[in-house]
Amino acid sequence: MPRQTMKRGRRPELMWGFALDDSIMEQIEQGVGPGFHIRNFPAGAYPAARELSQDEKPAAAWIPWSVWSSLAEHRRDEYRSQEDTQRILIQDGDEELQMDRVLSEGFLTVVRPPLTRPKVQDVMFRAREVKSLYSDIYRMTEEIMLERELLARKTDQLMFLNKLLTSATESLEAATILANAKSSLGLVLPVKMLHAAFWNSGADAADVEILLNGKMAPAVESAWVERIMGAAANMGAGSVNGFQVGYTDPARRPEYSLSPDEGRLVTMPLTAGHQTFGCLVLLCEPGYRLGKDQVETLRSAVNHVGLALRNAMTFKEVKLRADRDGLTRIYNRQSFDERLVYEIKRRARYRHDLSLLMVDLDHFKSVNDTYGHKAGDMVLRRVGEILTSVFRTTDLCARYGGEEFVVLLPHTSEEAAWKLAERVRTAIEGCSFHFDGKDFAITASIGVASVEGSSLTTDDDLVIKADKALYQAKNNGRNMVVVSGHDAATRNAVQ
Repeated sequence: MPRQTMKRGRRPELMWGFALDDSIMEQIEQGVGPGFHIRNFPAGAYPAARELSQDEKPAAAWIPWSVWSSLAEHRRDEYRSQEDTQRILIQDGDEELQMDRVLSEGFLTVVRPPLTRPKVQDVMFRAREVKSLYSDIYRMTEEIMLERELLARKTDQLMFLNKLLTSATESLEAATILANAKSSLGLVLPVKMLHAAFWNSGADAADVEILLNGKMAPAVESAWVERIMGAAANMGAGSVNGFQVGYTDPARRPEYSLSPDEGRLVTMPLTAGHQTFGCLVLLCEPGYRLGKDQVETLRSAVNHVGLALRNAMTFKEVKLRADRDGLTRIYNRQSFDERLVYEIKRRARYRHDLSLLMVDLDHFKSVNDTYGHKAGDMVLRRVGEILTSVFRTTDLCARYGGEEFVVLLPHTSEEAAWKLAERVRTAIEGCSFHFDGKDFAITASIGVASVEGSSLTTDDDLVIKADKALYQAKNNGRNMVVVSGHDAATRNAVQ
């Protein structure tokens, strides 16, 4: 059987082992091959819940039955809740374990030592198949459960939920989903305002995104933000790294002037996969009390909206990844082109300084020819890291193509751009690379172009100017910064 592996870019896939002895470890490592890295936890030092919430989750966990049976039930529940991790049970005792018992404990399968290569590969093949089908199975299960619940509702509640589901799936924009949800909820509840908050679960400090019903007076908005941030903290957002405020309706209307104290406030969590990723905050008529049947209807509605909002958040994340270069993780050429057009238009209106750096690695082809393309990829990734560390979050660093990078610098003068370019050139020159037992270094040539004051330019003009300055730097000996319109020798040529 050909070896099947779960791919995750170029980094080895992480797996966990629970008190595995050396022979078992060796058998697993030989079976899975170099595409995996096994972190083996010694007896009594198994990972706790806080480690389970990290972004870097293991693809699989190998657990002997003797270890699993000795764990407290709450610890077992922690591991069962990790749906992204496939657990493989190792039968290390004489007790015969029936498959129904193995499955009830939340394991993918059970294997008995010795763990031969075919056994290990068969397990990993199953894990890969389960992982690829998991999201579809989860969605189908949710839909089946939802259908059972809907059939038990009254006719008017069924019509309401169908209407809400239809409107929620019409868009992948969170603002549109919330606007439709407010309209649908108004059919059964006296909803006056509907706000939402989302946060990135699993991080040490959350970034919270707040979507208010619409624009309102600063004092009212501050009151809502404070109330929503309090709800987010109580529902699992934890410490907050920062937050940003958006609006479902960009207009300022009289009905958006209501404060949180001018009605009955209902706050409900948004969950997916047993994780809370946000909350809805509804303002209803003052003194209004929800009946038991209405509470059930509202919960069903929020489940619908939560699933739609989770899809919207996932779509947003996928789109964000599509804007990045797969190798260096900085922005790609398309993102740069779009941002450049935007910054040129903004500059034409506000007349702020705008600069562009064009960075090209010197003799990069010789790196690939001498050390191989993997070494070249390593260099490109490291240069991407250098660019990210040097520049502000408001700047845009992108891979322009091959070994060429660009950096767009809003509100940056020519003088400041030159200094930043020198910092980058020096950092690249001072970076030592090690590959396959060999050390080597690389340098970069940088062209700088700026538009300052009231002068006008186009996106093509700025790129052409930077490209010509880069060509001059290459022509004058490389490993230097040249500013467009300046003589390299009089500005900052550095051999």
